[in-house]
Amino acid sequence: MSPRSASVNEELRRRSRERLLQSAVELVAEHGYEATTLGDIADRAGAARGLVSYYFPGKRQLLQSAVHRLMHLTLYAALEREPRSDCGRERLARAVDAVLGLARDEPLLMRTHMAGILTAEGFVQCPEQQRLAELLRDTVVRYGSADPDTDYPLLRALLMGAVVAVLLPGAPMPAARLRAELFQRYGLDWELGVPPDGGPPGGTPPSQPSHP
Repeated sequence: MSPRSASVNEELRRRSRERLLQSAVELVAEHGYEATTLGDIADRAGAARGLVSYYFPGKRQLLQSAVHRLMHLTLYAALEREPRSDCGRERLARAVDAVLGLARDEPLLMRTHMAGILTAEGFVQCPEQQRLAELLRDTVVRYGSADPDTDYPLLRALLMGAVVAVLLPGAPMPAARLRAELFQRYGLDWELGVPPDGGPPGGTPPSQPSHP
């Protein structure tokens, strides 16, 4: 049997890493962070346990990469769904709805992720985070930003703040209210993206054209 080519080996490594990331998301969403071990993740992925340490320095870093991958895939699907739109305002609305949707659909996972970012380890720079950042930055560019290097971090911070507000134990903010505030900030019509049932929250002022 001839040895595998470098490209085949690279593809196998990529698939192994993807399986570990997907398994981490599934297990933490099912059982919580503390109850999920690296061994559990390796077993779910069908990978050798030493492979986890090869790719990731620890569980916290693995989970951050896994959630960044989930966010990237969710955001990409929202931006590219049919009918596809190249309108910058529509794409920004879809981005806001996608991130708020993750907070709604995966509360345990997203709460754990946000808590991890605020720990001593801080924000993990990884390929998954970079792909997410590129997609959000492109969204800001298409929206019409004249200074995306400033406006992208602001959008990221606003979205992170909205996720925290939705998930805040004991005092959560309604997602529709946060959506209305973000849409007003960026001058987006309520009907863009995937508006929730019931229309805008009462007392929400109409959106006004805005430039980042």
